Amino acid sequence: MLFRKTDLEAIFAGERTLAFRRWKKPTVKVGGTVRTQLGLVGIDAIEAIEPGSVTEDEARAAGYRDRAGVIAMFEGQEGTCYRIRLHPEGTDPHDALRESLPDAAEIERLSQKLAKLDKSAGAAWTKQALKLIAERPGIVSTSLAEAAGIERMQFKDNVRKLKALGLTISLDVGYRLSPRGEALIATL
Repeated sequence: MLFRKTDLEAIFAGERTLAFRRWKKPTVKVGGTVRTQLGLVGIDAIEAIEPGSVTEDEARAAGYRDRAGVIAMFEGQEGTCYRIRLHPEGTDPHDALRESLPDAAEIERLSQKLAKLDKSAGAAWTKQALKLIAERPGIVSTSLAEAAGIERMQFKDNVRKLKALGLTISLDVGYRLSPRGEALIATL
């Protein structure tokens, strides 16, 4: 579930507790969280609705000017319409992980995880991706993917795997290594 930055700011300010989406299949679960650039967003409820059931108050609570805006958004997409109740859940635990410097044992575990990612992909990509990001922080993913010789979406998917290990940080444009990633790459 993606949010615009202005919507995230409103969620984390406690000003927004509602969202509307149209999905073929929901991408979030009740009780789950969504990791965003500002922290975790908690999902309280997901309800399938008819587009015409949206009220003016609900539309404004979701950041729309009026219910016509929500209905127009629904009309531009396919699938079932949903009302999602949400709240700010707090900081992303990966934030602390990215800042933590690994000791020798953790470096070894990370190296093993990278080897496992390479093996499951059938190609060694992890060190190349980390080096590209280290050499070119803030460079658009299209350029990094081209330098890696792979499709942009595959590169972005690969970086998500590195981010889950606390090794990279997504920027408005491109990526950079986290302190944890810098410590690891220094040993490679």
